[in-house]
Amino acid sequence: MVNLEVRTNEPVEIVDITDHVQEAVWKSDVTHGIVLVFTRHTTTGLLINENEPNLIRDILDHMEELVPRGKSYRHNTVDRNAHSHLRSSLLLNPSVTVPIDAGELQLGPWQRILLVELDGPRHRKVTLMICPCERETV
Repeated sequence: MVNLEVRTNEPVEIVDITDHVQEAVWKSDVTHGIVLVFTRHTTTGLLINENEPNLIRDILDHMEELVPRGKSYRHNTVDRNAHSHLRSSLLLNPSVTVPIDAGELQLGPWQRILLVELDGPRHRKVTLMICPCERETV
């Protein structure tokens, strides 16, 4: 198990963690298998998509439209972050799994692993489970 520490700087932000995950895979010496990437926070989520600035802005804008900040959510009597919990639970996943072959993440040409911060800025922990698989011969 590998733990990544991710520092976010904004209340809502998307951080590309692909290079950190790939580095951990290289250090693991697993050449064929999978990596499970898991966020340990209820107000973050993960997704695989392009890290293109206009798309990132569209994703963040769409979240604001679907689950607006400042609405009178019941959870806001406890903390003022109900919108963060709702966005995470409705729009994101706490984990993604990526195949590994020849020691490389098997992502598409534009795919990146993105951590979505919904209640920052904070220090976040992302856990990686890098598991070898037997290579099937045909």
